[in-house]
Formats: sequence, structure tokens, C-alpha cells
Amino acid sequence: MRILLLADVHGNRAALEAVREPHDVCLFLGDLVDYGPEPGPCVDWVQRHAHHAVRGNHDHGVAQNVDVQGVGGFRFLTACTRPPTVAALTSCQRRYLADLPTSLMLTLSGKRFLLVHATPRDPMDEYAPADPEFWAPRLAGLAVDYVCVGHTHQPYTLTVNGVTVINPGSIGLPRDGDSRASYGVVDGDRIELKRVEYPVDETIQAVGASALEPTAKQMLADIYRGGAFLGRWLKNGQAGPRTTTPEQSQSPAGV
Repeated sequence: MRILLLADVHGNRAALEAVREPHDVCLFLGDLVDYGPEPGPCVDWVQRHAHHAVRGNHDHGVAQNVDVQGVGGFRFLTACTRPPTVAALTSCQRRYLADLPTSLMLTLSGKRFLLVHATPRDPMDEYAPADPEFWAPRLAGLAVDYVCVGHTHQPYTLTVNGVTVINPGSIGLPRDGDSRASYGVVDGDRIELKRVEYPVDETIQAVGASALEPTAKQMLADIYRGGAFLGRWLKNGQAGPRTTTPEQSQSPAGV
């Protein structure tokens, strides 16, 4: 069985539609919305194509119309993009986001999978680096073969005490300096972390045509092109998106 793992689309329709990977089962690991300019088509795509999906922190925030205050980093972008994201979705699309489970256990081809957006300890919000010491206590006692996560926008795989953690990275907003959409494939015992080109300028043009403030547009364009935007804004001394600390930028509203 060939399993496609997707996470962190964030309203980037062009990136999502660029994934043409052959698969038998599609698993979505949360965060369809916020940041990107086309959340509605992304929700519709996952409803049609994903066999199983879990809720991310941004899905939850949009479904519940949670107000976010932030002057720096991803909190700033969340605060800017949350209202237009909520306005762009139908009530049925927001209900779909609200009804997604926060965790899901399933068996595929005899292997046990746990799906969460962040970690088993905190399914929607905890930031999980590729660190075996971090993961060891969070995997203790789990009778599974794979834990599939997103949230960090950084692809990685590691095995701790017989459990393999897979983070496929971000489809719509990678943060590792590579502008290509990132996803994962599990094929038997083989795990692949893959990238695919997509028309980045198409997404940037859609952002440019939106009503977002210029600073947010420029920050998003920088990220879509693979830039390390936080360092850039700090270096240039911009007053709007002041860079937060790592802890702040990785907080629930900032990832």
C-alpha cells in the first residue's frame, strides 16, 4: 500500500494541486487554512481526496473564529490573515474543519498509525523538533508503528524505541529555505520525503490581489520564495512585523 502524507497546506491551492503522487490512501495532518489566499479550494480538495484527516491549530482557530493579536512573525501573519480566511469559507467548510478529530488511530497494511497535527501529548499546539530526546517521553507507551505529524513546517523522520515519527513538512508554506511543496510517502517499509515544484508566482499574485496590508504581503511573498523572512525583517529594522523569540514564534497562534 502506498500512503501519501500531507500537512500544512495553509490556503495555498497551487501548491496542493501540484502534488500528483500515485497513492492508495491519502492522510492529511492538519492546517488547511490561514496565511494563504485560497482556503476554500484547499478545504474542498481535502474533503474529496483525503481518506483520513486531523485538525490543526489553524483549522481550529478558523472554525471557531478565534481572534489573534500579534505584532511579530507568524502571529502577525495569523492576525492579518485570519479575518479574510474566515470570510472566504462557507459555513459548511468551517463545520468540516470543526468536525475534524484532533487525533486518529488507524491500521493500514497491518501497521498501526497515529495521526496528530503536533504531538500525542498536545495534538494541536506543541512544537516538536527532530530530536529523539524530545520525542522519547511522548512516544512512551504508544502501541503504534508510526506517528505522523505536521505543525513545524520542517520535514523529518526519526525512529525512537521502535516507533517512527514522520513529519512530511509543509505543502503550502515550507520554512526550510526550499520553496517547493513538501510531502511524504510510505510505501511498505520505505519512507520518502519528497518535494515538488509549483507555480509560486501564481500564489504570490493571489496574495498581491488580496486586501492584506503591504507588510503581510511582502512577508508571505518572501516565505513562498524560500526566504528566511524573520531574519530579513530584523536586519532591516522594519517596525511592523517585529521578530519574536523562538518560543513566541512557535506558540499555538504562531505556527
